[in-house]
Amino acid sequence: MDAQSRGRAENIDPADQWVLNPNTGEYELRLGNSAPQSPVPGPRASRRGRPADPAAERGRGGAPVREAPERGAEVPQPRRRRGAEPEPPPGRRNRRPVKKKSKAKKIVAWTGGGLALVLVATGSAGYLYLKHLEGNVSATDVGSAAKQGFSKDGAFNILIIGTDKRTGAGNEGYGDKNSVGHADTNILLHVAKDRTNATALSIPRDMIVDVPDCETLQPDGSRKVIPGSSQVRFNTSLGQEGRDAGCTMRTVKAVTGITPDHFMMVDFNAVKTLTSAVGGVKVCLKHPVNDKDSHLQLPAGESKVEGEQALAFVRTRHAWGNQGDLDRIKVQQQFMGSLMRDMSSSDTLTNPSKLLDLAEAATNALTVDKGIKSVSTLKDIALEMKKVPPKNITFLTVPVIDNPAEKVHATVVVNQTTGPQIFDAINNDVSFTDVKKKKKAAKDAQAARLKGTRSAPSDVRVRIMNGGAADGAAQDVVNWMQTEKGILKSENAGNAPAEVSRTTLEYAPDQAPQARELAALMGLSGSALKPGKSVTNAQGLPTMSLTLGKDFKGAGVSLTAPAKAPDVSDKSTADKVECAS
Repeated sequence: MDAQSRGRAENIDPADQWVLNPNTGEYELRLGNSAPQSPVPGPRASRRGRPADPAAERGRGGAPVREAPERGAEVPQPRRRRGAEPEPPPGRRNRRPVKKKSKAKKIVAWTGGGLALVLVATGSAGYLYLKHLEGNVSATDVGSAAKQGFSKDGAFNILIIGTDKRTGAGNEGYGDKNSVGHADTNILLHVAKDRTNATALSIPRDMIVDVPDCETLQPDGSRKVIPGSSQVRFNTSLGQEGRDAGCTMRTVKAVTGITPDHFMMVDFNAVKTLTSAVGGVKVCLKHPVNDKDSHLQLPAGESKVEGEQALAFVRTRHAWGNQGDLDRIKVQQQFMGSLMRDMSSSDTLTNPSKLLDLAEAATNALTVDKGIKSVSTLKDIALEMKKVPPKNITFLTVPVIDNPAEKVHATVVVNQTTGPQIFDAINNDVSFTDVKKKKKAAKDAQAARLKGTRSAPSDVRVRIMNGGAADGAAQDVVNWMQTEKGILKSENAGNAPAEVSRTTLEYAPDQAPQARELAALMGLSGSALKPGKSVTNAQGLPTMSLTLGKDFKGAGVSLTAPAKAPDVSDKSTADKVECAS
């Protein structure tokens, strides 16, 4: 908040404008003459232990603070609009019901990896406050690594990054004091298209990966390509050599095949400010902890941590399991599940003061890509995430094994036996929890598209477009079709108008036999077939359109999506209380 805003004596704390109406039992926003609106809220006053002197009973600028009337006291009537008919006198028979004033739009709480997006909208005053919150959020231009906007209609992936960069007082004991901010804690959050489930995949910072070349924006506005690195720790995908979050996003795609759409990044301070804003987070321990390195001291059983103690809880590794990063990841997942439950509790959602504290803490903590910089977009993400039941939010960790190149094991590598199965399930929007299945009629209709007569390969006419696959994929498919499958009437149509997550085949009704033959050859599911219309090729003949999506793995590799997610023993869900060990 700038000095000019702090110096305005007429600023009103938004929380003080919410008054409990005894007639309705609900909070209402009072914007009368005694509470002038302010474009930016003034400094927060503590809600705990306000002094009882006369000055403390007055608002900013000396204005008296309006208190809720006692039960039975007369509630001041709202000022009548010019031209409106006068209200009838009160009486038992003709008294009109008390008309509620326009209230805030539903306030949403969401968190992922220690992030909270709590947004408030309250008419004109709320609009100005939202613009203030938007000014709190930092943004990084990562170019093509992130999407330009957010769509509410499909599945989405957000890479959540917690850096080890030290900012603020009290963080001297954590991380490398000279760190430029490496990718210390990393979670790829996938939210299903139908919003029935979500998966939070933790990525170990000490996992050995190949970091690809990445283009970054320089302070002078120019673009610089930072060369990639082979066989390095994942955490060096950020900060090292000047890499930005876009480099980390590209590394995730290279390792998992899953494309992050956006990123959200925080540092150490976020854990402290967010947990304090919600009044602490409940944690559970199987044994007491007294860690001399992090100074974490907690008894066995349930405790509540906030601020410095919360940061120590998620940062310490010596108190858990084998004292390694993988055990710490489990504890962090348990902590995030508890924070999610606290964020969505009625104690938080019905407390205006706590919500405003949380909004300030969350937006000040965030750095995001430019595609989701606006508060309205962040609100949309929060609303979509809010639709997912906590019992269907699954926490997983990338399956890894000890690095075989090391005699003394300090790093890990992806387990190529089990890892790809998890990546494929996420890429194909498959839930790791039992969710309500799609309506049987819809599934039957998709399956029916594969049933019926099939054309001969020589009669299949199709053009291939690249809609998110690797460069050159469209031509690779053309070559494969013509040389190995006898589909000579195939052609490369270049890039699709937009990227798509899944490969699709669009065809006219009379081309259904051709579509079934191509689906059988490529391993396309019924959901990939899109009855529609044909297009005209260069010879003026009708042809089908095959768009290769991000799920395309190579010519000749089946694209049939997994029917169910693989069994993962070491997973948890956001609705269950688990004790750290």
